[in-house]
Amino acid sequence: MIETSLAETCPNCLKPQTLCVCAGIEPIANRVEIVILQHPQEQDRELGTARLALRHFVKARLAIGLSWPSLAKLIERPAEPQRWGVLYLGPARLEAVSRPITILDRNGEAPADQDRMLAELEGIILLDGSWSQAKALWWRNAWMLKLRRIVLNIGMPSRYGRLRREPRHDSVSTLEAAAFVMARLENRPEIETRLLASFDALLIKYREGRLTRSPRQSIATSEADRHPGDSTT
Repeated sequence: MIETSLAETCPNCLKPQTLCVCAGIEPIANRVEIVILQHPQEQDRELGTARLALRHFVKARLAIGLSWPSLAKLIERPAEPQRWGVLYLGPARLEAVSRPITILDRNGEAPADQDRMLAELEGIILLDGSWSQAKALWWRNAWMLKLRRIVLNIGMPSRYGRLRREPRHDSVSTLEAAAFVMARLENRPEIETRLLASFDALLIKYREGRLTRSPRQSIATSEADRHPGDSTT
């Protein structure tokens, strides 16, 4: 891992300055609010993507913890649960997930009128942490069952590549999930382009940094790469 002092850390993304890609990011005026719930034990400052993803949106917030009493308490205002979605794979019938974005009911089935339900969404929640941490967030917040459960069919592996071992072939980073779903909910392909460009820049800096580290540092980093990461979907 890279040893850094507070002075060497970006105050926005909390990454070491050598990995920061915040410069030049212009927040997008989004219609659909995005909230990322981060498990308190998800502390990957180098390759984690939650804060970087949120840097791209005006209506966005990060909440760190295990549980909240309700959606309204989380977003600090009244809200209609069925106008909010939560990205969570969980159980799903493969034949039901044929669209890029699919809303599933409690039985893992895709209800009719998907387009209407997606268009009515006012906000989405992403769970940030390893696969087991995401499951913990899901089960610790029973009110999520009242939201629209969303699964993504991205159709390609995470850009992490060999840097992270994902627990499922359909797992991607929090940023990749945010880029994919927000671009389609807002019907703005440039959202995905901009977020993925930032992610690629982070990965390039990370790989370049590995080449300049000592053998001992490289071994420590390789151990860290085995962490399953912020697999959101």
